[in-house]
Amino acid sequence: MTEIFKFGVEPITCHAWNADRTKVALSLNDSEVNIYARQPGTGDWALEHTLQGHDLRITGIDWAPNTNRIVTCSADRNAHVWCFEDGKWSPTLVLLRINRAATCVKWSPQENKFAVGSGARLISVCYFGKENNWWVSKHIKKPIRSTITTLDWHPNNVLLVAGSSDFKVRIFSAWMKDIEPKPSPTLWGAKMSLGQLMAEFSNSTGGGGWVHSVSFSADGNRVCWVGHDSSVSVADAGREMAKSQLKTPHLPYTAVTWLSPNSILAAGHGCCPMMYAVEDSGKLSFVTKLDVSTKKETSNLSSSEEFTADSAMRKFRSMDRTARTDSSDTTLSTLHQNTITDIRILRGSKAKAEAVSTCGADSNLILWTLKGLEPSLAALKIH
Repeated sequence: MTEIFKFGVEPITCHAWNADRTKVALSLNDSEVNIYARQPGTGDWALEHTLQGHDLRITGIDWAPNTNRIVTCSADRNAHVWCFEDGKWSPTLVLLRINRAATCVKWSPQENKFAVGSGARLISVCYFGKENNWWVSKHIKKPIRSTITTLDWHPNNVLLVAGSSDFKVRIFSAWMKDIEPKPSPTLWGAKMSLGQLMAEFSNSTGGGGWVHSVSFSADGNRVCWVGHDSSVSVADAGREMAKSQLKTPHLPYTAVTWLSPNSILAAGHGCCPMMYAVEDSGKLSFVTKLDVSTKKETSNLSSSEEFTADSAMRKFRSMDRTARTDSSDTTLSTLHQNTITDIRILRGSKAKAEAVSTCGADSNLILWTLKGLEPSLAALKIH
């Protein structure tokens, strides 16, 4: 089952849910964040709050479920932490100390810190400074050589995976000794001082492309990512950092997340969420589309019509100024009518997701229930 909601005409660049999924924060490709609340009974969405504090386009939103704090980052090189007090959302200052646009932001699992990627070729790991009542940051710089495009946290609250436009996926330690105890060793390594490079993977095999999205698995032993070369990749710390990659025939994916220990969901410019299975050996294989096409392909000429000078002239006369011969070619066969920009787990977790949400450049927010996919998943033994 799917539910489709349209929010105006502007692209939705990113979205985030509150703890009980009754409210959603959206960025409509501008400097504001709109918070909508779902109305009991009707199921419609009503605008409840508008967060105004950034000067340029919002590039990332994350909503902490336990503390109910929202963190936003923007192309204006700033980030804000929003707290709900006395019926309104108030921002708290964040000292990012960057000279380029912030590109992505993510709360840590324990919600005591968050990470911000930027075009300044560094990651700002931020924590709250009680003495000054603002959020301060420490930087992870080496060996990053380009813009950080995506981030995700390991379940242990210490490790951080980052993808960048230099075709690299890197796993760093983001341990803040000022606010948390010394971490235990993991399969990714034991030395975890701030900025320690735990692992590095290249997405440039056979051409390559910049990395659009990364995601740690529920147990933290695997990481998956998607690149602009239409590839889906998985690295496994339990198999001596072995990397598996699948070059797909589809348009590039822009977002990816784990749905179970052995399945991932990717979506992007193809406008359709795609599910992939990850075998214990690391092999990747396509499972199914979440969006089933019902539109029949049509051609400009019938099968019995020969391409003659007369038919070519008729086709030319029927064209409009944009060279279309049929107005139906402006509508895609998928529910999303433009690039999917973000995926979030709606119900469940990365260990077993029951529903997901996607937003896109078509202004749509779509809720997808995964219940009907059990037969496909069971056949591949990925639960």
